[in-house]
Amino acid sequence: MNTTALSLVLVAAFVHAAWNLAAKRVTFGGPRFVWLYYTVSAVVLLPAVVVALFVEPERPQWSWLVAAAVTAVMHIAYGIVLQRGYVVGDLSIVYPLARGTGPLLSVLAAVLVLHEHPGVLGLVGAFLVIAGVLVISVGGGTADRAARRAGVFYGVLTGAVIAAYTLWDAHSVTTLGVPPLVYFGGGAIGQSLLLAPSAYRGRAEVGRLWREHRKEVLIVGLLSPAAYLLVLYALRIAPVSLVAPARELSIVVGGVAAWLVLGERNAARRLAGSLVVLAGIAAIAVA
Repeated sequence: MNTTALSLVLVAAFVHAAWNLAAKRVTFGGPRFVWLYYTVSAVVLLPAVVVALFVEPERPQWSWLVAAAVTAVMHIAYGIVLQRGYVVGDLSIVYPLARGTGPLLSVLAAVLVLHEHPGVLGLVGAFLVIAGVLVISVGGGTADRAARRAGVFYGVLTGAVIAAYTLWDAHSVTTLGVPPLVYFGGGAIGQSLLLAPSAYRGRAEVGRLWREHRKEVLIVGLLSPAAYLLVLYALRIAPVSLVAPARELSIVVGGVAAWLVLGERNAARRLAGSLVVLAGIAAIAVA
């Protein structure tokens, strides 16, 4: 991976961990909280999208609208599942599992569906990811066993959605040639519109969320698109097989934040598991 792409991905990893830390602080609201921060993203990005449509050398295509609509649906699923995981589980469980299972699922799909042969390093990497997941998800007292199981479930489910939208987004900005800013901005606008009926039905809860968690809404709404735009631009100059694993440095950053900022229990074991997951992802990247 060239230096520019690597720099974009590393900055994105820290920004991504920061907004997830903010999202973890919101313990209610689910889809309404997701709508609020997607709407913040849409409002911020709309002027930039309009300008980009005029200054981009490529003429707008209908395929751009379809691509943005598909990613909007995928990201809504991602936001809702992730937020539910943060309500029922610890950041140090949900976050590394969500970020770590995506590359693992990609390898499994390549082997089982596409009949690819990842080689020894790829298989070792897959084994390390599984081992790291086990280290993160087992152990601890019996009192939080149900919460731990729920965190594992939603973390893995979020990882599956991440794997799906990462492959689609890479296809959209490379094969379809959708400009990253137009693509992500269009997706954010679509996400806000699709969730608007739910937000309207729960407008009392939306008002409470805005009053009590305005800072978190703004942090997630601003940092989330910043992190992913950096990744989309990196995908334009480096292959997804390198970009997707490299951005998972955020696993370790999130584990450290859960320990130092949130004071979560079993931090040393979960951080060790996160490092094992990261090692597995690195092996998959060079396989």
